[in-house]
Amino acid sequence: MASPLNDPGELFAAARAGERSAVARLLSLVERGGEPARAVGRLAHPDSGHAYTVGLTGAPGAGKSTLTSALIGHVRSLGDEVAVLAIDPSSPFTGGAILGDRVRMQDHATDPGVFIRSMATRGHLGGLALATPEAVRLLDALGRRWVVIETVGVGQVEVEVAGKADTTVVVVNPGWGDSVQANKAGLMEIADVFVINKADRKGADATRSDLEQMLDLSDLPPDAWRPPIVATVATEGKGADDVWQAVLAHREHATSSGELVRRRAFRAAEELRQIVAHRLGERARELCTGDRWDTIVADVQAQQRDPYGAADEMLAGIA
Repeated sequence: MASPLNDPGELFAAARAGERSAVARLLSLVERGGEPARAVGRLAHPDSGHAYTVGLTGAPGAGKSTLTSALIGHVRSLGDEVAVLAIDPSSPFTGGAILGDRVRMQDHATDPGVFIRSMATRGHLGGLALATPEAVRLLDALGRRWVVIETVGVGQVEVEVAGKADTTVVVVNPGWGDSVQANKAGLMEIADVFVINKADRKGADATRSDLEQMLDLSDLPPDAWRPPIVATVATEGKGADDVWQAVLAHREHATSSGELVRRRAFRAAEELRQIVAHRLGERARELCTGDRWDTIVADVQAQQRDPYGAADEMLAGIA
């Protein structure tokens, strides 16, 4: 029998009643994966589908966390509540998230209308690609209508996670590099809004010109959304309101054009595909053990079976 501190049903009821510690424990279950995470997902799914997600990504040092903090302040000034998932690398010592993002956002720590959580893989094999959408659904089911997903860098996982938001904001700095670097990072493909942070530094105008040129070369259809380019100085809070206006404008366009429905349908299919692939991977790891596996491996090593034929024989064991 699950402890009340770890029972998904009891924790979900407590979280619905406004207990923040219960929300944190539910998110921990989601991060660890396994059956408890699935139980949380089953509880959250019927009440989800109402939140709007905003992804922030960009190179380390671009000022994403400072910008996120400024955006939180602006959203709260409008009277809206917001949740933030700061997607961090796993600590090599604890397996937990590096808490730098939460330290930078500490001005909002006592605000009951703000919930901030740093997420890491916690070592489970699904990783952030599976845990993040489940965490968003949980926060959605608990009544958060704005969920900001901030990633620590521009690796494949970070770009994929941020790119699965309803609106994706890509943060760059003056002198941030050329179009080859941008396309290599995959940022041009996912950006709905570009932010030039630290715009008081030399090179901001040149960076804007570079981004405009890349957008010109992207051959967008006449009725397509063209990502606006917004200048900010996040350390001074300058430009946060302009960024939020760009997010709202993109939401309006995505909703009216049907793009939001298409994106969410695609995300649902991709998430299901990832879950199926993950479950099959787990089954394959279980299958590739034991005496039968050892015998077939030995036969392949002795050239008595070819690898593909041996694999077919092993896969025939999947029910």
